Amino acid sequence: MNVPKSRKRYTQEFKDDAVRLVLEQGYSCAEVGRRLGVQENNINRWVRQYRDKHESTPIEGLTSEQMAAELKRLRKENKRLEMEREILKKAAAFFANESS
Repeated sequence: MNVPKSRKRYTQEFKDDAVRLVLEQGYSCAEVGRRLGVQENNINRWVRQYRDKHESTPIEGLTSEQMAAELKRLRKENKRLEMEREILKKAAAFFANESS
């Protein structure tokens, strides 16, 4: 009879310590996994999640969350500016016809 395996739960502190071993101490994910008894792919995922959340991207030092917010703001501003341009075009055409 097969007994289903229960998934191991790791505390955030444990994950952070594992990530620090990789990023600060220079250990490989495989080595940290072996030492801590954790699958290498878990260590890789924790490191990737840490980088996504904490480290800046090369683009002006913004995190991915900040870049997403900035992109949203810029799209909104672009839409507003396009509307303003259309209004000014119509106004210029109106006044050009009126002065003729």
